[in-house]
Amino acid sequence: MTERRVSFDFEVDFSNGGGIQGQGFRLDIEGEDIADDALATAIIEDMRLLMVGEVRILNKEIIEERHKRGGAVADEAGEETPDQSFIDLSHTIKDGMITYKGLPAPLICDHISFLDSHDHYAEGTEFQIGKIEMVANTGTYIDTPAHRYRDGHDLEGLMLEKVSNLPGLVVRVSGAQDRAIDWQAFAASDVSGRAVLVETGWDRHWGSDQYFEGHPFLTEAAAVYLRDQGATIVGIDSLNIDDTSGGTRPVHSVLLKAEIPIVEHMTNLAALPVEGFRFFAAPPKVRGMGTFPVRAHARLESD
Repeated sequence: MTERRVSFDFEVDFSNGGGIQGQGFRLDIEGEDIADDALATAIIEDMRLLMVGEVRILNKEIIEERHKRGGAVADEAGEETPDQSFIDLSHTIKDGMITYKGLPAPLICDHISFLDSHDHYAEGTEFQIGKIEMVANTGTYIDTPAHRYRDGHDLEGLMLEKVSNLPGLVVRVSGAQDRAIDWQAFAASDVSGRAVLVETGWDRHWGSDQYFEGHPFLTEAAAVYLRDQGATIVGIDSLNIDDTSGGTRPVHSVLLKAEIPIVEHMTNLAALPVEGFRFFAAPPKVRGMGTFPVRAHARLESD
């Protein structure tokens, strides 16, 4: 089913004087149209307005656009994707792939091949043991405080309750004109105790040169807001949660100082509902390392 949104301007007069205006407001709708009175009601309810007098809806336009508060996206044939119990949110690590320019690609090969194992086992019995050489920041990976701070805890010190079976929240900013994602993007949601996953849509560039140029990122104010509002872990489907144009990394600094792990280079966040899922991103228990790839995934909860 094609998803539609309505774009419109509005003017609200208050019965005790004054008023407010809005331009280019967008709301998800069901069906092909929505009445002006229904839009007026939605504005009043969403903004919790009191003492409302007249509401005027102006420049209304119905557009085909994905719902920001919805769940799974339509497939290429225009049909809704079927519900799944588990949603994979990780990129596949492949031999030779580049996650971040300037860092070496992983080398994946046999340590012992099936053929080599014939020297060690009885006829008809064979095994393969693989070998991988890579930097920790490869694929979809998690940052712990030790990645940023010398006295921060590493992967060994990461508590499982920070990365496993967390109530999840998707904040959709895909299509935003500004690369910088400020605190206001999170203000309408309860982030306390949650895995906050920021869907920018940048993962569509994965594997291309575009992925490394002009990526979306969080502002320092957004990181402070997430910290102060009690987010447990923060993920993003972009090259970096920080602006990389300079030498500072304020988002990493704020979140990791507060022992809030970060998951970068996520993918497939569009397949998740805004709420109603549990999030998992546990890395191996490695002493002395601050980052490592994870198999980030979500499990959808029953209605």
